[in-house]
Amino acid sequence: MESLVHNLLRDLIAIDSVNPSLVPGARGEAEAAHFLRGWLGQRGIAAELQEASADPSLSRPNVVARIGPDSPRAGLLLVAHMDTVGAGDMPDPFTPRERDGRLYGRGALDIKSGVAAICAAAVSLAQQGAKLRKPLVIAAVVDEECNSIGTQALTKQVSAEAAVVLEPTDLRLCIAHKGYAWLEVTTHGRAAHGSLPDEGRDAIAHMGRVLARLEVLDTRFGVRAPHPLLGRASVHASLIHGGQELSSYPAECRLQIERRTLPGESDADVESEMSDLLRSVAADDRDFRGESRLLASRAPYEIAPDAPIAVAMAKSLREVTGSAETCGMAFWTDTALLAEAGIPGVVFGPCGRGLHGASEYVELDSVVAAGKCLSKLAWTMCE
Repeated sequence: MESLVHNLLRDLIAIDSVNPSLVPGARGEAEAAHFLRGWLGQRGIAAELQEASADPSLSRPNVVARIGPDSPRAGLLLVAHMDTVGAGDMPDPFTPRERDGRLYGRGALDIKSGVAAICAAAVSLAQQGAKLRKPLVIAAVVDEECNSIGTQALTKQVSAEAAVVLEPTDLRLCIAHKGYAWLEVTTHGRAAHGSLPDEGRDAIAHMGRVLARLEVLDTRFGVRAPHPLLGRASVHASLIHGGQELSSYPAECRLQIERRTLPGESDADVESEMSDLLRSVAADDRDFRGESRLLASRAPYEIAPDAPIAVAMAKSLREVTGSAETCGMAFWTDTALLAEAGIPGVVFGPCGRGLHGASEYVELDSVVAAGKCLSKLAWTMCE
């Protein structure tokens, strides 16, 4: 498995698959998808390209392969994404470079190493002539780094009893992750010449009162009992814009906010929280006018450590690595979308550092170990 994983990962890094939703004009995932379908086909695994994009001018296909019987519901679904963030200031981002057991390049850790691991697990089962009672489905999806259109499309086409989503976890078993909500607050003033203070109302100053209470709200999160795996919830101001020119009172100010959520917190909770904050400002200032709206959100996720997929993954981890540490992840993953579609899952993946940075790398031994764990898991879940 070692040489197969290493070579495939190098080939994948060498293909530019920067997400065009993040970087306008980027090449996207199509070349990587076509390459991967051919690679699997050469090893006796028939794979399909399933289009995820609604834009007819831009192809963004998932790669989906099935091993085992033709059953409508798979025993296990393994998912990893092909897209990457932009190259940024990484030197030669699509030239894989190996040093001291580490492979450097854009997407090495996030998460072309995961694509290589799920493909290696599938090839291992196919080469052993596995007689599975339930099918194993592997999927390399598009657009996880932005809108997750790949996984959303996948859930309309694939059903499974359980799933593993590949993300960098340092070979730990992740059973929980945070969600997020993006909100916009708008405060309203009254435009007037800067020399006429009795006529003007400063929307930016009004937003300052919102910002002060936002800081208080975040402080309150810090004194609540933390989630055992995820720590505390948080809220922060991300973007702000207001005013028109230096000589005028600003009529409007807009603030965009990110709220990181914990299991048990809903969109309704977040919206109510923000409405209460604005009412508290208005109670202290009769001239204050402002409102908030939810821009987008993704749900947090948690699965019980004794759920069948978590128990089976832990067993496979112990057999390969000698330990099975559980953890939570601060970032959001596609696992939540699978759960909403009725597919419980865990998050798992290799070791490395430099996510989205100039020195992104993955530890090659951990990619091989991940592939072996997934192969064992597939036997357990699909036999």
